[in-house]
Amino acid sequence: MTTPSPAQPTAWSLPSLHAAFVDWAHTDGHTLLYIFKALAAAFLAIGIAMKLEMPQPRTAMTTVFIVMQPQSGAVFAKSFYRICGTLVGLVVMLALLGLFPQQPELFILSTALWVGICTAGAARNRNFRSYGFVLAGYTAALIGIPASQHPDGAFLSAMTRVSEVLLGIVCAGTVSALVFPEHTGELLRTTVRGRFSSFVDYVGNVLEGRIERAQIEETNARFIADIVGLEAMRSMAVFESPDSRMRSGRLSRLNSEFMTASTRFHALHQLMNRLHMASAWATIDALEPYFREIAPLLRHKSGEPVRTAADAKSAAEQLEAYKTELPKRLRATRAELAVHPDEPMLDFDTASELLYRFVEDLYAYTATYASLAVPIHARERWIEHYEPKTNLLTAGISGLRAAIVMCVLGAFWIATAWPSGTTLTLNAAATCALASSSPNPPRMAWQMALGTTLASFMAMIITFGIYPHIDGFVMLCAALTPFLALGVFMTTRPKLAGYGVGYCIFFCFLAGPDNLQAYEPITFMNDALALVLSILVTAVAFAVLLPPSTPWLRNRLLVDLRRQVVAGCRGRVAGLRSRFESGARDLMFQINALAANEPELKRETLRWLFAVLEVGNAITDLRREIDELPPDPRYARSMPWRVKLRAMRDDIGRLFDTPTAKRLDIALASTNDAIAAVQQVLAAFEPAHDERQRLQRILSHAHFVRSALLDPQSPLATLAGNGNGAGSPPPGARHAS
Repeated sequence: MTTPSPAQPTAWSLPSLHAAFVDWAHTDGHTLLYIFKALAAAFLAIGIAMKLEMPQPRTAMTTVFIVMQPQSGAVFAKSFYRICGTLVGLVVMLALLGLFPQQPELFILSTALWVGICTAGAARNRNFRSYGFVLAGYTAALIGIPASQHPDGAFLSAMTRVSEVLLGIVCAGTVSALVFPEHTGELLRTTVRGRFSSFVDYVGNVLEGRIERAQIEETNARFIADIVGLEAMRSMAVFESPDSRMRSGRLSRLNSEFMTASTRFHALHQLMNRLHMASAWATIDALEPYFREIAPLLRHKSGEPVRTAADAKSAAEQLEAYKTELPKRLRATRAELAVHPDEPMLDFDTASELLYRFVEDLYAYTATYASLAVPIHARERWIEHYEPKTNLLTAGISGLRAAIVMCVLGAFWIATAWPSGTTLTLNAAATCALASSSPNPPRMAWQMALGTTLASFMAMIITFGIYPHIDGFVMLCAALTPFLALGVFMTTRPKLAGYGVGYCIFFCFLAGPDNLQAYEPITFMNDALALVLSILVTAVAFAVLLPPSTPWLRNRLLVDLRRQVVAGCRGRVAGLRSRFESGARDLMFQINALAANEPELKRETLRWLFAVLEVGNAITDLRREIDELPPDPRYARSMPWRVKLRAMRDDIGRLFDTPTAKRLDIALASTNDAIAAVQQVLAAFEPAHDERQRLQRILSHAHFVRSALLDPQSPLATLAGNGNGAGSPPPGARHAS
């Protein structure tokens, strides 16, 4: 028999037990802690509500499960918007009760209209702002529909209901902040550091030719998710601590500068690949040394990449010095290249302009990241914001569907005089709004229906089988714990989240104890049936009434993505880049969510995103350069070269609005005309140095647009039949190999 060597760790060694405990703490332990906090907040809320003898303590407990989130910042943000939505809904409903106290038909119709407007707002907005719209509609129904049965007590009923909601919010926030708090700010710092490190590695790998096209697509898809996620976390962290609020402007700026830098780098990479395909070796050889110089600027002297914000300060200083010297060096290289009369200098000018712009954007991104190491910094001043894009037609359909469902159920209630008709109608308002703001509304509604059915059976067991046999608050909490823990656990699992939401909310509605507990089986059965029926009707409405089918919605979002170029061609110049960058990536994020299990579709959509970003950013740069020209008659809007540039923009906008082979040919022709017109202006007179440089940049942007339209890897290439699509992509970073 052999004995294990002391040097060999056994299964029960201290390091292995510690590793196992750490793994458990970050997985199942994290889930158990969240369940404990949610139950503690719920019991605190219902205990205080009972002590204060509020009419319906269950409302406070339900509110806890609605606003509870793992991170404190998320709880505070959700609570803030819930309070805003609740107060707006209260004011609107009191107004409707005053206008239609004895006209149930007009009251239901006006309530349905308000709920439809709020549901459309919930679908149109994002993050917890969407939740504020949900609550503005739901609170109106929650307060107004029961109060409409007793208009004389409507104001008192509304005030007590709002008090119960606020109590639940306060309890959820208190427990989240004081009991083993998980701060969104910490997660935000980890995300920012991880993204900077990933981008540094990505730039280095691409420039050194160590990455394939598939990896580039995967990395860019991950960057899109990071951009949207970072903005969501930033909007939550500002509610959490003064430290997060002092850095909020820089985090918003960091997101914007990252989008610009990543787009510029992709455009440079794509242009160099096109030069490879065109065998423009002189231009490639002239620029290769500059590419090899960028990656070392993002490393320590030891050779390790920069990771933390404190270390990024030295990288920013190196990039600034490199950026200052780069124009002079590029002019010297151009002069050497220009001695060969057969070399196309326009390719070099365009590539060198993109290179300089990328270094400039990379410096700005690195400098902002370095500024996060200190509490206060001048880079905090930032007025541009991330602007999410949601299809307006989709949001309008969501609102119309909610209004129709409310009208149908309200008419059924009035016609049948069902005692639980109030529950039936007001619950439909909540379900429509919650489901409309989810990625897959029909699936969410069906899951909520099944979760509510399970909650009905569990609520019957505890109400009629357990409550009569217990006494005291401690026994009440002990009895509720297993039932509530089941629902909270389901909300922590993405595949079961819809079931968990329906279960937690409606279990509290049916089985939440009141100060004066009533045991009425018929009322209970009616309310349970009304809850399930309202959700089923909503699910059916999503399936057959203007259904938000995934292919239809994906197509609408893809049209919106292409129309970002249209907005870039025609929108106002002020703040255009930020609107364009954030809008395009937000739309891509939504499409990716709808195509989670369709990698080919995601790849095709990503190709459209690249085409949109390349052309849209070049048009944005071109328009900015034109706007900054001096007031000289030679640069007037009526000049032929300006007219041709506007025609180019209009034709490109029409192409991306409705891509066809004919429109592609027209856009290429107008782009060629615009390039020739600007070249003619440069040859016709000798402007001042700064003006000539600006005209040269305008020419470079127009030339880059032309190269993007002709790219055989672009989805536009299939219109003319001259592209091979994604079947034979060029090497990922061939220009650097």
